[in-house]
Amino acid sequence: MSQKEEDMLITLLKANYDVFAWSARDMPGVDPNFMCHQLSIEEGAKPVAQKKRKQGEEKREAVKEETCKLLSVGFVREVQYPTWLANVVMVRKLNGKWRMCTDYTDLNKACPKDSYPLPSINRLVDNVTGFAFLRYNQIRMHPQDEEKTMFIIDEGAFCYKVMPFGLKNAGATYQRLMDKIFKGILGTDVEVYVDDMVAKSQGMEEHCEALGQCFVSLENIDFD
Repeated sequence: MSQKEEDMLITLLKANYDVFAWSARDMPGVDPNFMCHQLSIEEGAKPVAQKKRKQGEEKREAVKEETCKLLSVGFVREVQYPTWLANVVMVRKLNGKWRMCTDYTDLNKACPKDSYPLPSINRLVDNVTGFAFLRYNQIRMHPQDEEKTMFIIDEGAFCYKVMPFGLKNAGATYQRLMDKIFKGILGTDVEVYVDDMVAKSQGMEEHCEALGQCFVSLENIDFD
């Protein structure tokens, strides 16, 4: 990258400083009136409360730490009298730290598949071939569905206020949101597959223009 290209990119980023989230507290979430995640539970499906599974001390400490973080930024809340209840599953990341996931197997079985179309991977690959610059890319739970996402740990039962990973149709909801946000520039300046977003261009000047269009689209979203 030349000095001219670097200066061009820095100028663009500084002009769009307010688009970026510098911490979890900077992510208020998309206005639920614009988009939120709803669960469609099949009629007659009975809530399943999983029995709490035992975990080793290291995992328990990691679960406690992660839940405290989620509480501090308002992504989860404590719940009493749970109906649907799931266990957390700790997965070791490549850096040796733990990722906290939730076993929504029973809840997912009760939800029919959302058939919202996802883009073809082959088409996306074809559309970004030959472009020099690529780039990677919040959704509330519907209030009536929050408590269906409950998980249990030593400290109690909690539910998500935002859409967690692991829900059956989370990918379809995210794709629907991305298509809605970037509808004017999809296929030209941007390609989106669920939570992966590519801003494409053949040179830095075009790349800055593509990023600028992305920033404009993001600034037009309704946030709480």
